[in-house]
Amino acid sequence: MSSRASTSHRELAGSLARFRNGGFSVDANVAVRATVQVGHCSITVGADAVAERLRDELSESVPLTVAGCGGACFDAPIVTLFYASGGSQRFSRVELRDVARIVDASEAGFESGTAWTDDFFESQHRLALAGAGAIDPVSIDAYVSAGGYSGLARTLGMTPDEVTQQVMASGLRGRGGAYFPAAAKWDAARKAAGVRRHLIVNAEEGEPGVFKDRHLMEGVPHRLLEGAIIAAYASSASEATIYVNAGAHLSADRMRCAVDQAHEHGLIGDSVLGTDFSLSVDIVRGAGGYVCGEETALLNTMEGHRREPRLRPPFPTEAGLWGRPTVVNNVETLASVPFILSEGPEAFAAIGTEEGAGTKIVSLSGVVKRPGVAEVPFGATLRQVVFDIGAGPVAGCKIAFAGVGGPSSGLLPESMFDLPIKPGMLHESGVMLGAGGVVAFDERADPLEVVAELAAYNARESCGKCTPCREGAPRMAELLDEIIVGRGTKVHLEELETLANVVNAASLCGLGQAAGNPILSALHFFGDEFAAMIS
Repeated sequence: MSSRASTSHRELAGSLARFRNGGFSVDANVAVRATVQVGHCSITVGADAVAERLRDELSESVPLTVAGCGGACFDAPIVTLFYASGGSQRFSRVELRDVARIVDASEAGFESGTAWTDDFFESQHRLALAGAGAIDPVSIDAYVSAGGYSGLARTLGMTPDEVTQQVMASGLRGRGGAYFPAAAKWDAARKAAGVRRHLIVNAEEGEPGVFKDRHLMEGVPHRLLEGAIIAAYASSASEATIYVNAGAHLSADRMRCAVDQAHEHGLIGDSVLGTDFSLSVDIVRGAGGYVCGEETALLNTMEGHRREPRLRPPFPTEAGLWGRPTVVNNVETLASVPFILSEGPEAFAAIGTEEGAGTKIVSLSGVVKRPGVAEVPFGATLRQVVFDIGAGPVAGCKIAFAGVGGPSSGLLPESMFDLPIKPGMLHESGVMLGAGGVVAFDERADPLEVVAELAAYNARESCGKCTPCREGAPRMAELLDEIIVGRGTKVHLEELETLANVVNAASLCGLGQAAGNPILSALHFFGDEFAAMIS
């Protein structure tokens, strides 16, 4: 597709206006409405049971919205009563016995603006997560009424190249960990030889300590779908696949509902919104395993092969799924796209820094008072994330260090928390933001044992295809175990550092190329702890 869809921008705007007016609205003439947040995190503490009880006991005049998790996982289950006057009343850590009190409050019309999450959200800038925890994720009505799919309407009034240039101008980089310019993939796939092109949404998210993509799919699935449609249009793809982690059942269910609704209303399928652009979208479940998040390993599993990476070149944009030009984009990346197309690239580029435009979603866990999911502008510091958003350590603890970026990154002591969040390396020792996992540890945690766990995880998850990772990752784990139990020598330390550098330099895929990072960062920041264990 080399030209804009054969419908004018004015006609598209009119189509979307009619689309919105055709029943896509939220009834404003309701005195009080209730929202309960149900996500994969809150289900573990009974949010689904609370939702069922509310559905049974609330008055018919009080509509109930079952939303996704808004990110404040520390206070789940969360129920909010919204009043027509604009006030609200929030109930946190709700148990079944609390439902009667919520029902009474909804009938009494009591309004109390509570501020339990105000400082949790104060440092955030929510673009991709906007509406999560508030709107109904399985209602296309709710998303469209909130301005959803307006970016798509604007997209279809431009050529694919114009859309690509808009996203390039915004500075959007991939949010999966590599931070490659998102639109560059679209451009390469569109210009590659071949008739059929494919877009794949990488929703594998098998990395420990990272749960942001699930929040997006469970909270605002239509935003992800809108971003995917825009990316498919820009790359001239006619087929799209959403590749969802095998264990993310709620994410898959809500994405499937979004796809069905979008198809029903002409947003995907043949002649999208009356244009000559057509797109089929399906959902497949991942094969499981950390390495499946690597884009070429993902492609292999989709084709029925072993979950191992491919040699590159050719890159997926040249020869990907079934040998066709293929774009693989991360969930968070695509969820950022609708804002760019609806508000303009300048609005997105104005957020963040020169190194990193826009926002980054962080999965925060560990010994903090407020674990959860937060979206912050690039340039925010880890200290803001851990101490402002996360409210610092739980009672009786003092935060000593954090694992940043998961098994592919490393550890940072608390003294380094003023480093700004940015794409690429946060520190030259090998610590990078990656997919955005931040796990806080207190002084009771042994950094050597944490690194040993990360090394063991990388060894277990190695697909075994390339020798450096297959042999080097288990050996690094063995050396760490020897050092921790007091049988290490200076030779062990020297071999450990050498191996970490060799595995990083010689491995085939991103897992192996970063498997040494936890060790290198620990040697840099916690060298005294290593020295103390050497006999």
